[in-house]
Amino acid sequence: MRPRLISIGEAAKMLGLSIKTLQRWDKSGKFSSVRRPGGHRYYNLRDIENHLANLEVAGQDLFAGANFWAFKSDPSEPDPLFYCQTSPIFLAKLTKVQNKLAGILELKNIFPLIIAIAGEIGDNSFAHNIGNWPDIPGIFFGYDVDKKEIVLADRGRGILETLKRVRPSLKSSADALRVAFTEIVSGRAPEERGNGLKFVRKIITNNDLSLYFKTGDAEIKIGKGDADLKILKSSSYVRGCIALINF
Repeated sequence: MRPRLISIGEAAKMLGLSIKTLQRWDKSGKFSSVRRPGGHRYYNLRDIENHLANLEVAGQDLFAGANFWAFKSDPSEPDPLFYCQTSPIFLAKLTKVQNKLAGILELKNIFPLIIAIAGEIGDNSFAHNIGNWPDIPGIFFGYDVDKKEIVLADRGRGILETLKRVRPSLKSSADALRVAFTEIVSGRAPEERGNGLKFVRKIITNNDLSLYFKTGDAEIKIGKGDADLKILKSSSYVRGCIALINF
């Protein structure tokens, strides 16, 4: 049977990558194309399906994978299955997750809130780093229904550097986290959406959900009914942000 070939544009959509990234991968030999007359790149559909299947197996420990990518010293793009290079790619993948969770009976009353939390955290990464990504643009975004978790991470500037633009007196990541989760930072309406992490905290504390969030050398864990913030100093440092949502 002759292989089914698809265009580089179709391949990029399936893998959640940009066409330029696929072109770079082709040149480096990381993921090769089939050249047709005229020099146009095409891809074997079976190769792409196998690639995604292998990533699903290798990426079962999502939080460990996100940590490894966010902490590694040599910048590189994460596995394509979890890479959202741009906000539209993230929103498209978030919609797929929403459709998946909507079909799970036990989550029928809470899945919109889960998606709202993930959307806020992911949107924050893009909004706060647009045009200023230190190395790799975009975010790591994955979910595991069996483990009931969603993981997001970025290699951005982090909350401290972001908030220091409007709160220059901030000195530590712990202070920045406290401000982000408790204080009104902007006047955009509605206020909860203009200050996303307070919106996230409100949803978490009012529902059977939990959140682990880390930026810089500070981390926080929030669960249902947690009235007080418990911000801890971490033994390791991440420039951007890492979030784990459990539902």
